[in-house]
Amino acid sequence: MADKQFVNNLFDVKGKVALLTGATGALGKAVAIGYGLAGMKVFVTGRSDDKCKNLCDELTAQGIECGYSIGDPAIEEDVIRIVKDAVEKFGEINVLLTAAGYNHAQPIVEQELSEWKKIMDSDVQGTWLFCKYVGEQMIKQGKGGKVILVSSARSKMGMAGYTGYCTAKAGIDLMAQSLACEWTAKYKINVNTINPTVFRSDLTEWMFDPESAVSQNFLRRLPIGRLGEPDDFVGPCIFLASAASDFMTGANVAVEGGYWAN
Repeated sequence: MADKQFVNNLFDVKGKVALLTGATGALGKAVAIGYGLAGMKVFVTGRSDDKCKNLCDELTAQGIECGYSIGDPAIEEDVIRIVKDAVEKFGEINVLLTAAGYNHAQPIVEQELSEWKKIMDSDVQGTWLFCKYVGEQMIKQGKGGKVILVSSARSKMGMAGYTGYCTAKAGIDLMAQSLACEWTAKYKINVNTINPTVFRSDLTEWMFDPESAVSQNFLRRLPIGRLGEPDDFVGPCIFLASAASDFMTGANVAVEGGYWAN
């Protein structure tokens, strides 16, 4: 039977250590700030030293404990070093959020194999490597953990020119389900995906033009009536990092404005 203390602590993530990949992107940055303001210690990573340092400085200025390390999520040696750096900084890792990714929309007959492989490396291989080495650390710690893989609403809905991206994100959904079977009962590590629709970033800013025919057509498919803002994902990501989601694993959490419903 739930009591007041149980309910009050459901969403409490204070003191947890989170490692975020792709942290300098729009979604990753919003969640890094949200996690930090919720009392988590935040370790960020990306490819740019300047961007990661600036983000860490911004977090520190808000009273958030932060560290960073640079590397390519698709390179095994980089991932091993980043995970090691995070553990050296904070002593452990309790939450992994993989927000790193890449897309290049192109018809399959025009897309070079090297470009398709770049999408796979960035989206799938990078996610797999961080799961492997952070998972190894969480298992060694023996305290369980939360793994949140950023997928997409496109993981279950095909689109012309997206044979790379849709395939990669569908793979991430199944990776989460497989890891849930592998880890949750045995190690108390919950693994779920978050599946966003289009949200504001440097790459998608053009879609927020109310005069855009593409935007107007897309909005007809969104029951919520608007595109996503990075802050829309902070709440679901805190939920998936907290005790409130302890009975969830292998789930694809739709944060897509109802896109799958229409």
